[in-house]
Amino acid sequence: MQRVAVPPEPAAATEAGSPARIESRSLFGGSREVVILHGGAEYRLRQTASGKLILTK
Repeated sequence: MQRVAVPPEPAAATEAGSPARIESRSLFGGSREVVILHGGAEYRLRQTASGKLILTK
């Protein structure tokens, strides 16, 4: 069964043109890996044991 997550609501930008900030825990939801769909391709965002993030296609 494939799990489909609802994207988190991005925080409002604090200044014009600055990027929205999203807490990583809201993306991962307790898991160590998420799949991001972008432009028809799948990307995997993984959290390492040391807490670093790795994005792969």
